[in-house]
Amino acid sequence: MTPTPVTWAMPGRIEVLGKHTDYGGGRVLVCAVDRGITVRAEETTGLPGTLEAVSDAYPGALHLEAEALPTLPAGHWGRYVHTVLARLTDNFGPLRPARLTVSSDLPPASGMSSSSAMITGAAMALADLNGLPETAAWTSQLPDRMALAGYAASIENGKSFGTLAGRPGVGTSGGSLDHTGMLASEEGLISYAEFDPMRVIDRVALPSGWSFVVAVSGVLAEKTGGAQELYNRGPALLADLTARWNRETGRSDATLQAALRCLVGSDLDSPLLPGVELTAPLPAGGEASPLARDERLAPLRRLAAEGVERDRLDQFLLESAVLVPRAQAALRDGDLEAFAAAATTSQRLAETHLRNQVPQTIELARSAEQLGARTASAFGAGFGGSVWALVPTADADGFAAAWRERYLRTEGAPETASTLVTRPGAPGRRVDPATV
Repeated sequence: MTPTPVTWAMPGRIEVLGKHTDYGGGRVLVCAVDRGITVRAEETTGLPGTLEAVSDAYPGALHLEAEALPTLPAGHWGRYVHTVLARLTDNFGPLRPARLTVSSDLPPASGMSSSSAMITGAAMALADLNGLPETAAWTSQLPDRMALAGYAASIENGKSFGTLAGRPGVGTSGGSLDHTGMLASEEGLISYAEFDPMRVIDRVALPSGWSFVVAVSGVLAEKTGGAQELYNRGPALLADLTARWNRETGRSDATLQAALRCLVGSDLDSPLLPGVELTAPLPAGGEASPLARDERLAPLRRLAAEGVERDRLDQFLLESAVLVPRAQAALRDGDLEAFAAAATTSQRLAETHLRNQVPQTIELARSAEQLGARTASAFGAGFGGSVWALVPTADADGFAAAWRERYLRTEGAPETASTLVTRPGAPGRRVDPATV
């Protein structure tokens, strides 16, 4: 019996706070947006493990085989689809021959994770077409949406997930933030998530009457070539620091978050540095850092050399253990002033410590606040992408137009820059094709 065609709608996401913390096991605030990628899968004639893929954004059809690496340029959307096909085949056996049709209203390379939405949507559509979620091999490893998010991330980064063996991914070494935002969100809510252990700690509402205006800088946040190398330095550095920690202590912690928990214990359940005012810009490195006030952190911080290493570690510690939990508590209490303070400091840390900002995203964050946004912050992989601004919903459309107009007058602003207005959206879901 031929299976019914399957359609999945997979949203993009906004990383509200938690810049480059997920792959260190840290904490984030993330939500889905109301735009995304739609993937339709239907069985066709042909050999098992073969796939025809078409997209409304690009002409022609791709013919892919699970066992054959496609001759496509780095970053081509077909490579993402093939990565999914090959990984599902390795983990669950040959798949039915299928045709995959992809459409999108999510700006590509914008920092809203169009590539992760492509991977996750294709994985879910092909899995459903082949009845994988009804098998013991699937349910034993992927019992809920957080597990699905972790598995989707492992398809992308090439790592194993539980007993599901890894194979080469798309070349990036990222974590599960994107996939968690896409699969484990709830409409109207922002998820407060941690990645070691992987869980959603809380969900908090964006206050009614407020919306995110997203400015897409037009500087493509590609995860290929030189940009991929720059992106992968972050995970590599945190992994190296974790390895040093384990050698020094004789422990076997998988992430920096586990190392941090070893040092501070249950105090990690609340923001560290209670009562310490964090005003941007924060001093970089050494004893000038506010982290020096907590002596428990010294055994970890001294493992990082002064300069880039120490700044990157401090950014992780401040973002994950101070700013994200402060921002979550502020949203829970309806305290927009405290939320804005955390977001503004996070943005400055991205510029001074994480060093993944470009002049265009810095300009967008500054100009948003000058135009009256409550706060603004860049998000995504960095080196381009987008900036969100928190604005009263009633003013959002006018603000978006003024923000883009002002940005286009600045030097180096691409004409392709755009804006959109959103509130926290619904998670990825299987949909009736007739409603798409």
